[in-house]
Amino acid sequence: MKTKKHCLALDLKDDPSLIEVYKQYHAPGGVWPEVLDSLRDSGIQHMEIYLVGNRLFMIIEVDEHFSFERKAQMDAANPHVQRWEELMWQYQQPLPWAEPGQKWVQMERVFKFEA
Repeated sequence: MKTKKHCLALDLKDDPSLIEVYKQYHAPGGVWPEVLDSLRDSGIQHMEIYLVGNRLFMIIEVDEHFSFERKAQMDAANPHVQRWEELMWQYQQPLPWAEPGQKWVQMERVFKFEA
């Protein structure tokens, strides 16, 4: 099965105590099982989130059935995901160039190296 990779960015509120709590929610066992199920069900096969300062960088690998539109529809219909997103928004803030209501912003690849 062929996968596709997407890279996205989002900021956390620039408050060390809030950042630590956010990290705890994302430590092993911290993400709610229903949220993990929704990721899997949407076609996301692999996800990593990295942090530098208060900037988050997320890499997802998805199957051929994944679409951001479908994921958004699934999330809107899932009360567990909606509660998780509301909780996470206490720690997150939009990037300065994000569209109104947009959280994660897809990044453009500008370089690739393969040996």
